[in-house]
Amino acid sequence: MLKNRNLFIIIAFTLYFTIGAYLSITNGISHDQYHEQLNWIVNFDAIKSLFDGKDGYEKLLNYTDKYHGIAFHYFSQPIQLLTNDLIGKINNVNNEYAHYIARHLAVFISFNIGGIFFYLLSIKLTDSKNFATITTAIFLLYPYLFGHAQINGKDIPFLTMWLICTYYLFKIIDNFYKDKKIVVIDLILISFSTAFLISTRITGILILLEYLIALIVLINLKNINSLKFFLENSQFLLLFLTLLVLCLYVLNPIFWHNPLEFFNSVTWMGKYYHDICTLTLGECMSSLNLSPSYIFIWFFFKLPILVLLGIFIYPLIEKKLYNNGIKTIYYSTLILSFFSILFIFMLKDVALYDEIRHIMFLIPIIFLIAFYNIYIFNKKFFYFFSVLFLFFIILENIALKKYQYTWLNSFAKFVDINKNFEVDYLGISNKNIQKEILTFSNKNDTTKNICIYGNTYAPAYLEKSSFSCFKNYSELDAAKIRPFFAYQNVRNLKRSDPKDCNLIHEESYKYNFSNQKIVAGKLWYCN
Repeated sequence: MLKNRNLFIIIAFTLYFTIGAYLSITNGISHDQYHEQLNWIVNFDAIKSLFDGKDGYEKLLNYTDKYHGIAFHYFSQPIQLLTNDLIGKINNVNNEYAHYIARHLAVFISFNIGGIFFYLLSIKLTDSKNFATITTAIFLLYPYLFGHAQINGKDIPFLTMWLICTYYLFKIIDNFYKDKKIVVIDLILISFSTAFLISTRITGILILLEYLIALIVLINLKNINSLKFFLENSQFLLLFLTLLVLCLYVLNPIFWHNPLEFFNSVTWMGKYYHDICTLTLGECMSSLNLSPSYIFIWFFFKLPILVLLGIFIYPLIEKKLYNNGIKTIYYSTLILSFFSILFIFMLKDVALYDEIRHIMFLIPIIFLIAFYNIYIFNKKFFYFFSVLFLFFIILENIALKKYQYTWLNSFAKFVDINKNFEVDYLGISNKNIQKEILTFSNKNDTTKNICIYGNTYAPAYLEKSSFSCFKNYSELDAAKIRPFFAYQNVRNLKRSDPKDCNLIHEESYKYNFSNQKIVAGKLWYCN
């Protein structure tokens, strides 16, 4: 039976990875990828300047986004270089855009690594492989994360690294709880993982709060004298901090000229300069002046109903949650970390946009909390509804095509999604819209010297076809020389339609069990 179970899991995961990898390398290019690649180029030129004597480092110092972490590029760039040619041929794009798309594969690989550590954390919570298997399957197939795992080169790697750090934290806590020992190799691994996390996004500094919470819970549960504990383990603390600082400075070229730049980057994190509107229950909420309700609204409509149920049954099982030794430490660390970090984001008024993308790393934590709550409440109830929900999200993934990352739960289906929520904010509809431009142009024999007004960051599927005029949709007005193509996607959907133009394509999709047509983009030909 065990062999059959393991064989089934291997086959299922292989199928999942194959489909996910294919979707990732055939998905559209988000508008963020241009900036991500530019960040790497600027930092890499700064590194090279140490050897070639050019002004690359000076350019980094004057670069607007110099504090954007590049750690994931150390992982992704080799994969991108190895797969660049093949992906270019599959998508019929030039090397530059093939390089962007190849990053998708690295992102999906990192997400699967995150799935492994989610599985390991699930086992630590319950000692149940069945629980870990079903929760990990839901985690990997949850449409919102599965969609982002195909395209999002920042938030997904950050989420994965947070899971890795949490796992090694629990491993260290576990060893100390049982044998009062700290294994040096675990300390080295958590030091590097923490540095990599912070070097992916400076928000990773908040992982230190999770570590502190875990230590406080451990000390209180074991009735350990705090001063004695820190004195006896001071060499381990010193080793951790030394390795952390060393790795941080190695991974981040911007810190090399001045160690104090690290503190500047932390300050910069809380003062993001872009004022970006996110459509939230019909209201345009500014990233620089967010309503306190923003986070709660998006969590309510983004989290699976099963997870929301797990959160709300907490009062019914509270007494059962805190009398289980080491598991109490794990659970307390997760729940206290989640709400503490959420409180910090709200208290500091950190700029957030694109629904909950910037706090995506909290989703695995709330998943573990909620699933554990239901499991403790009633195991049969948990397995029945988890399997049922698993089939449901598989159907949702199929229905949403490549727009899984825009997924909203069933509560959202009772309102007009187009008018109330941000949908394709990363702009992956660019691909299909640009393909429609090609189809229409070839069918109607239109000139390719005309301008295309839309998203200028990624004209990937048009460049090889000799289109040469790409402008932002915001530049469009009634006086522009006709003919031209115009398309809206991302936040441009909030703008008015171009006058006296023919709508030739509407990029849309539907949820299961809903008649709503979700519009991701519109294309006009203006003659």
